[in-house]
Amino acid sequence: MGRETDAMLAIGLMSGTSLDGIDAALVETDGERAARLVAFRGEPYSDQARAQLAEATQLALGFQRPRASPPIVAAAELITRTHTLAVQKLLRDAGVTAGEVDVIGFHGQTVAHRPDRGWTWQIGDGQTLADVTGIATVADFRSADVAAGGQGAPLLPVYHAARAAAFDEPVAVLNLGGVANITLVADGAPLAAFDTGPANGLIDSWMEQEAGERFDRDGATAAAGRVDESVLGAMLDHPFFDAAYPKSLDRSDFTIQPARGLGLADGAATLTAFTAASVAVALRLLPRAPRRLLVGGGGRLNPTLMRMIAEQTGLPVEPVDVLGWNGDSLEAEGFAFMAVRTLRGLPISFPGTTGAPRPLCGGTVFRPRAR
Repeated sequence: MGRETDAMLAIGLMSGTSLDGIDAALVETDGERAARLVAFRGEPYSDQARAQLAEATQLALGFQRPRASPPIVAAAELITRTHTLAVQKLLRDAGVTAGEVDVIGFHGQTVAHRPDRGWTWQIGDGQTLADVTGIATVADFRSADVAAGGQGAPLLPVYHAARAAAFDEPVAVLNLGGVANITLVADGAPLAAFDTGPANGLIDSWMEQEAGERFDRDGATAAAGRVDESVLGAMLDHPFFDAAYPKSLDRSDFTIQPARGLGLADGAATLTAFTAASVAVALRLLPRAPRRLLVGGGGRLNPTLMRMIAEQTGLPVEPVDVLGWNGDSLEAEGFAFMAVRTLRGLPISFPGTTGAPRPLCGGTVFRPRAR
């Protein structure tokens, strides 16, 4: 495979707090300019795997600090095993051998994110992944930032900035996963980014508990309901929204409890409106006003959510796919990009994104051990 000068071939692996599956992206990048996507594969979790990961997450949230526990150890083994298979399938799809790949960026699975307590916890064994695949692996991307006093999130802004560098006007890249985060990319302005609030997390939890569904397909349930303004107002009256950035969230920091008592459709509508309103609040915190809002992540596929965000922000709200980007693979691409940066000693977090005291390198490199 021909490559640009200084470019590496990298795999990025992302498993988000929505627990829907693994995104695996094979990209060519030098870690500074935007990556060229070579291949992408989404690998869904089984219902059994989702339940096991949800149990581990619930357990981890109750700990004062990370510690070994049989259910979490078992979940970590599941994460490592499923990600190894995802790598092997991606290579097969792309017709690429492991020997041609320079590095894997392995995010792992976040089971608890507690920068206020001085830690963040992503499970998955980077050394085992390196040993089994035979590819150098960068994992544990967030811990160094948190140890230095940063939030450890969001980390994607450095990749968002690379993708949006060609724009000559201020734009914001909004990622709608379990939690939402936003990145302002403006020529001449420092990189600015933070978590805005829940994205799909609360909507998914509502649908699962109230209707036995994984998510609100096409936003149809929310579209059939009415927003309860009193509940919405109460949810927005949370100190997180008044806090200056940088700031980050664990998916569990907000719950569906305020919507209890509403009907299925009205609850979905209200929680969807909450995500949209939290994005509008976040825009007011940015140092410059963006002209466009470019949206990645699963939430971009919810037309009701996208419409509400446009109404709340007054901005053109576009899925990143209209730019020729792959909205499904964006996060995985970002971790491949950051893995290359780690190998090259380049920073992945910044004062304006995580609150780190200075631009910081991050990630731990695991080299395959001789067999």
